[in-house]
Amino acid sequence: MSDTVARRSGARRAPAAVASTANLAAVLSLRGVMRSYRSGDRMLEVLKGADLDVHPGDMVGLVGPSGSGKSSLLHAAGLLEHPDAGQIVVEGRDCSVLGENERTKVRLHKIGFVYQFHHLLPEFTALDNVAMPQRIAGKSRGAARDRAKALLEQLGLGERLHHQPAQMSGGEQQRVAIARALANAPRVVLADEPTGNLDPGTSEAVFKALFDLCRREGVAAVVATHNMELARFMDRVYGLRDGHLEAREFG
Repeated sequence: MSDTVARRSGARRAPAAVASTANLAAVLSLRGVMRSYRSGDRMLEVLKGADLDVHPGDMVGLVGPSGSGKSSLLHAAGLLEHPDAGQIVVEGRDCSVLGENERTKVRLHKIGFVYQFHHLLPEFTALDNVAMPQRIAGKSRGAARDRAKALLEQLGLGERLHHQPAQMSGGEQQRVAIARALANAPRVVLADEPTGNLDPGTSEAVFKALFDLCRREGVAAVVATHNMELARFMDRVYGLRDGHLEAREFG
């Protein structure tokens, strides 16, 4: 059975394939992450000590209803928010104690983001949207555009390089967003409902594009989704229950 067919049928990957990544040092670790928010006169405890290890090449799914804490966990893992307690460790470095400038550097070089809305810059072409984070990171214009072109072509957008977002379909826009997330060769991609605004057929195509590109690049990914069918593509799936992560199995 091929890997893709196995995922479509809901079959689990062979244990040896999963174990091969587990023996590598984690690129992202969450330890005892806690997060609460004030709602009126009470505090809502969304995360109550979440723990997670993500290894090189891991594809990790995160499922749960709206309000369960998926976005809060991704925001903490991506150093976009400070948790109330706990550690966020990226490639062995405890980022919980870093100042904002250092956290920004880690985000720029180590973490890629894909959101439900593509957030592409409307006045720029697909090529320049993907080249821009590389230029911010200090790469030359030529090298940045070469990398952007290669990523977009891998995602089937070779004929859309010079199109602006308004000239592309929703699925094409989201594939540009995926290329942008991979532009600086991050160690892990965090995706928050990346297909939430797409129809089912387009959702599967975009999800597979994200999956295949991360595999080719050797990048780990943590993907929050409501779509249980798409979650079956992942190596491991966790649900958020009462502020804690619990492993989910598919038969």
